[in-house]
Amino acid sequence: MFEDNNLNQNQGFDPESGAYRYSWTPKGENTQNDFHVQQPAPKPPKKHNGMGRAVALVLCCALVGGGAGLGGAALYDNLGGNSNSTTIYQNTTQGTQVNVQQADGVKEMTLEEIYASYADSCVNITCQVTVQQGWQQYTGTSSGSGFILSEDGYIVTNYHVIDGANAIKVTLNNGQEYDAILIGGEETNDVAVLKINDISGLKPVVLGDSDTLVVGQQVSTIGNALGTLSFSQTSGHVSGVGRSVTMSDGTIINMIQTDCVINSGNSGGPLFDQYGRVVGITSAKYSNNGDTSSASIEGIGFAIPINDVIDMIQDFIQYGYVTGRPSMGITAVEVTEDYAKAFGWPAGVYVNGVNEGSCSETAGLKQGDIITKLGDTEVTTVAELNAAKNQFKAGESTTLEVYRSGETVTLNITFDEEKNNTQTQQQDPAPQQTSSSQQGGSYFDPWDFYFGN
Repeated sequence: MFEDNNLNQNQGFDPESGAYRYSWTPKGENTQNDFHVQQPAPKPPKKHNGMGRAVALVLCCALVGGGAGLGGAALYDNLGGNSNSTTIYQNTTQGTQVNVQQADGVKEMTLEEIYASYADSCVNITCQVTVQQGWQQYTGTSSGSGFILSEDGYIVTNYHVIDGANAIKVTLNNGQEYDAILIGGEETNDVAVLKINDISGLKPVVLGDSDTLVVGQQVSTIGNALGTLSFSQTSGHVSGVGRSVTMSDGTIINMIQTDCVINSGNSGGPLFDQYGRVVGITSAKYSNNGDTSSASIEGIGFAIPINDVIDMIQDFIQYGYVTGRPSMGITAVEVTEDYAKAFGWPAGVYVNGVNEGSCSETAGLKQGDIITKLGDTEVTTVAELNAAKNQFKAGESTTLEVYRSGETVTLNITFDEEKNNTQTQQQDPAPQQTSSSQQGGSYFDPWDFYFGN
């Protein structure tokens, strides 16, 4: 509302029109001007000249910028005849009422209802990490998302969100921040469970059935977009199911494809179906990393199906690790082409170290052996060795084919149970001057071994 000291103003409610009448008369003049704030729909606008458009533009900009309670306004200038009246019609709507509900798998929920019901079940995750660059160490932070699994503080996120973290903090939707500890994590399937200690009364999500998802189904996510736009909701649809996505370490994971926007910082957040149930963990998106020569990539994101990791999550909570996972107890590096040419080695995985008391030590595997085959699968990389190993369960047996001192040796191995949920570790193949301990075994670089160091 504006004021002009040169105007005589009168206002009152007109019961016939159901509108407030505002009137003023310029001092010293007899012409009276009126405008009405009314509920009825406006009449079609009359044609007006450029000055009328300019006035309309200025007033509309003022309404948008000021936001003085006018929901939607249409400005009409009656410039013809003897009328000098300007009329504004206001269409005031009530704010959207959103019901907070519990997902039951029967009643579909609107996006507003999903957010109102489960934003409090989502968390922001901030990690303190130490990065080694040459001889220098730097401390920085990384961020991600997660969701509350239980009232007493168990939280699910991606493993890559907390990988290498020295400290983990969790922020709730109400702004409260808590320290969290890592209960268990599994890199291959990119899932981890955190815990806020000494807390109760949190609101957990409801888990759904990811096996029932179909292409075209509505999905949405809530997450810490870009690490700064916390508790942002985006929505979309299921674009594909059963997608095989190759991760950076060569591991292939089954994924849900979605056009739901997944930004940096969304990793670890929940993927909701239209019933408000969590059916996936948002994990990755395709990106060309700014390569202008590559095809433009938009709307391709991925989430881990909740059915694929729910057993792991339960194992983390109960045992701290995934039960039944096979372990070999070695550290290894793939044989590079240069090494193979220099020493006449076959393609395979070079054993840097064997853990004391491990199944590999029991089987007779030695440091310096080159693994070329596990079971019926030929292996040339650490990723292939892990993939072949993961076809077995702890306690199962198979054969191990290795190259040793110019000969091929076959060993029998019975897998241990992996209790720290890490895969066979790949070491940097760059030559080392000294040996070091790696997970209880001795580590030597191939150059050291063959040159007698």
